[in-house]
Amino acid sequence: MNTWSLFDARSGLLKRVPNGVVLTKRSILLNAGQKKISHARVGTSAKPAGAAKPSAAGMVENIVGCKWSLTVIGLVRNGVNRPGAMEHAVPGLSAKVLNERLRKLVRYGIFEKRAFAEIPPRVEYSLTGFGVQFVEILDQIERLERALSREEAR
Repeated sequence: MNTWSLFDARSGLLKRVPNGVVLTKRSILLNAGQKKISHARVGTSAKPAGAAKPSAAGMVENIVGCKWSLTVIGLVRNGVNRPGAMEHAVPGLSAKVLNERLRKLVRYGIFEKRAFAEIPPRVEYSLTGFGVQFVEILDQIERLERALSREEAR
């Protein structure tokens, strides 16, 4: 089992924490075998950067159950690739929520992030090959929903 060293800034003590333990405050985590430093957020698991992706069914459940993920996928499909343009295109979508969703979609392998070495910095998102297949599944779910709606209207 992989363990992490947890540095508690308040007490100044270094503690061992097993992988997967949910932290209750902001702390600095030092991986026991590496020099890499990562910051944990309240309520998130202390997992290594190379943690496994969820199953395809888990991804569908997570994406379909999320109000903003489907909106962000729709924006990228319609050619809105830059975060600033996405934020302006959807009323009520904050930068924080948008960035969380974009990170999740990149982590799942649905989006690809391209950062350009320009001033000011420019970032664009696009669908990966897996993302195109994933979106086809979402399209099939939408068609099923429309068919059910038509049957209920009869």
